[in-house]
Amino acid sequence: MSLPDEFHDIAKRVNNWGRWGADDEIGTLNLITDEVVREAAATVRTGRRVPLALPLQQDGVQTGVIPGRVNPLHTMVQINQEIFGPGTVACSDDAVTMGLQAATHWDALTHVSHSGKIYNGRPASTITPHGGAGFSGIDKPRHIVSRGVLLDVARAHGTDRLDGGHAVTPEDLEAAEEFAGTTVRAGDIVLVRTGQTQAYLAGDKHGYAFPSPGLSVRTPEWFHARDVAAVANDTLTFEIFPPEIENLWLPVHALDLVEMGMLQGQNWNLEELSEACADEGCYSFMLSAMPEPFVGGTGTPVAPVAIL
Repeated sequence: MSLPDEFHDIAKRVNNWGRWGADDEIGTLNLITDEVVREAAATVRTGRRVPLALPLQQDGVQTGVIPGRVNPLHTMVQINQEIFGPGTVACSDDAVTMGLQAATHWDALTHVSHSGKIYNGRPASTITPHGGAGFSGIDKPRHIVSRGVLLDVARAHGTDRLDGGHAVTPEDLEAAEEFAGTTVRAGDIVLVRTGQTQAYLAGDKHGYAFPSPGLSVRTPEWFHARDVAAVANDTLTFEIFPPEIENLWLPVHALDLVEMGMLQGQNWNLEELSEACADEGCYSFMLSAMPEPFVGGTGTPVAPVAIL
């Protein structure tokens, strides 16, 4: 089944292929300039630090619906072992097996493809079984630090959590922007709160996964117009699930990652940040969200921190 004309029309309007040159592999992260980072640092007022990652644990958010995306399995490979002989310093070591997108993560630009292409018009066949992503792997963006803006859509709607059928629209984003008393600008990383993480934190991982509010297929144009560097939210699928257009699966992924070259993050815990921003009366902050540099990775775990 081919993608509908509606999708292709939006794709043409948000396409950034060639904008930063034919060899570019990081897309809208190019918008995070030195000046943007200096301005981000200037937003720090109290030094209050808010962690945004969910714990990496075996009872994580994954339900088994996505093949191979396993929750972290942590094992000890040595415990108090005196590897240099009796009476020497003893070592404990551990290992983990997990899907790179299992918990709080960034999707690399190669996470999805459509029509045989990935970002900047490269062939999807450049992703291989042994090498992973030959271009635009998650190791390419070496640092992600910028001004973060929380668009607390749930609070702007006067609720703790949007219902499962709520597609977050550009109008919702503008209402949350007005509620926050700030303006999203070029190079910002936008965090969109729906309140959906509350289901997982309460022990309902299946309710967290489905049905889920999320971003509408109309939102990529809003982010493109604002020159946003990256977007993350507090849901498993990022976009509304089930999809708002019948049988059109992951269109927002394809528009953001493939057409626009904009990183997106999922499973971010924005609950404490929501409270902190309300307490401080300020919804912009310095955000550090460094990717783990898995060479050829199509995603990576991340432990983001907002500094208010």
